[in-house]
Amino acid sequence: MSVRRHRKSIAVAAATVFALLTQQALADGKYPVDTVNLITLSKPGGGTDVYLREMSKYLHDMMGADFVVQNVLGGSGAVAMAKTATARADGGTLFGSTPTYVFTSLLSQPQVGYKDLQPVANLFFDPQTIYVTADSPYHSLTDLIAASKKDPASVKFGVTNPGSMDRQIIQQFEDLTGLTSPVVTNDGGGELIISVLNHTVSCGTGEVQELRGQMEAGKIRILATFTEQRLATLPDVPTAKEQGVDLVVDKFRGLVGPKGMPDEVVKAWEAAIPKILENPDFKKWYTDADMIPAFMPHDQYQAMIDQFAKEQHDAFVKNGLIAQ
Repeated sequence: MSVRRHRKSIAVAAATVFALLTQQALADGKYPVDTVNLITLSKPGGGTDVYLREMSKYLHDMMGADFVVQNVLGGSGAVAMAKTATARADGGTLFGSTPTYVFTSLLSQPQVGYKDLQPVANLFFDPQTIYVTADSPYHSLTDLIAASKKDPASVKFGVTNPGSMDRQIIQQFEDLTGLTSPVVTNDGGGELIISVLNHTVSCGTGEVQELRGQMEAGKIRILATFTEQRLATLPDVPTAKEQGVDLVVDKFRGLVGPKGMPDEVVKAWEAAIPKILENPDFKKWYTDADMIPAFMPHDQYQAMIDQFAKEQHDAFVKNGLIAQ
């Protein structure tokens, strides 16, 4: 279910784009439209909402447009996808894409799905974690698994909406470990954190950037990361693999828009994204949040999403979640 990309491939992708870009792409500092709506399916405080708002601080000066983040909720992303797909294809509306928009398209089959949107570029891979409250009796992933096996009903796994990547993570986590504990859905990452803090659920799955404030306040503790190696900013947190669960997840974060966008819009973003990833202030923010820069231009991002969707379709068919 994960999308794994070697750093070498990412570097080649970036180098290819730089070779193709012309200096004219952003020469006049004026995007094709004056105002850009950046749509996210998450509530304020969710992972995509947070990074889009942070990135927007630097986009105006770079692209010569105003940027507005809109939280469009409903249908596990179906409403946000429909709003994006039906917008003018002039670069004025873009959607913060994550694996959720593929999951929702495959599982719910909404009228507008991922195939109705045009990938623009990828920005990040976002490491996933499983976390508990600081006063939780579970001090490791092993503790959590043991408690769930002993009494499945005593452990409740918290996730966001049914079509989210964290819901698929927990599904695969339970498949790998044989656990049968209940899974409780929440409407966004912010609400999930609250559910963990008030002990409605035993644990949650999410990104470090969403958890940073509660971690610094000493209210949340991460049990494991779903990464190949430990994160540099969390050297004391073991990976799931180190604790006997062979599960690695790379959550992509990019931008997609309505089909039929002009080449100048796509090229403007292909030129801007590598530059904004090198902005010192933004770089410090996403580094502290453990987000991994993973720029992919349109063609490569399109290919990655197509491959990811195929893998997920096959997995869902195998697990009986959708028909062949």
